Amino acid sequence: MKKKVTIIGGAGTIGSILMKGLSEKYEFFVLDKNIPAQTENYKQIDATNFEQLLKNIPKDSHALINLLTIKTENDLKNIDQFQKMTDIHFTSSFYILHAAITLGIPKVVYASSNHTTDYYEKDGISSLGREITTSDYPFQRGLYGVLKLASENIGHILAREKGHNLSVINLRIGSVQEDEHKAVREKKRLQHTLLTHQDTVQLFDLALQSMVEYGSYYGVSDNPGKPWSTENARQELGFVSKKNAMDLL
Repeated sequence: MKKKVTIIGGAGTIGSILMKGLSEKYEFFVLDKNIPAQTENYKQIDATNFEQLLKNIPKDSHALINLLTIKTENDLKNIDQFQKMTDIHFTSSFYILHAAITLGIPKVVYASSNHTTDYYEKDGISSLGREITTSDYPFQRGLYGVLKLASENIGHILAREKGHNLSVINLRIGSVQEDEHKAVREKKRLQHTLLTHQDTVQLFDLALQSMVEYGSYYGVSDNPGKPWSTENARQELGFVSKKNAMDLL
């Protein structure tokens, strides 16, 4: 019998990739504010509403995947934009973690971001003279990275709490593109930062299977000169890149 996995914010690029690549292995249920159609596998909800989350997340879910995202401009200058970013990238993350605890769902896989340490990376190149690791102090350039890191940290606190029986896996995604063949030819940075569709499917699958209580890992394919290290993902999750940007080229 397939394990049920609920994807919050699953109507976007990564959600579509996971649905296509893992539907034979998992039974997916998608919650999103924007959905292609209201069907038995897709339901429209507002993830900034905790009661809606509790009501609509299937209680028999094996895991929750948090793919929520929003794009804003001037979010450190415009109060409304700041609030929108905070609602999606922090408050909703907190709600999803608490929903998992309340409903007894044992795992949350969080799509974090390479922007948690984007101060060290420019144009796909690490400024440290080596690959950036999850042990490096997390410096950010903007609000998005700040909120992603804050959500990681809240997950760490809640996963450590006795009695919660919660595993939290943070995947600091590099660059996932809908049309990866076209994108990697048009944008040079992607030749370093790309996480291919095949590796995206593998990484999320390993995160869902993992027995790690709490962990943060960079999600990037084995591209030449990649800025982030995936060594701890290899050691703790078993991740080995199968296709990189050069393969696509």
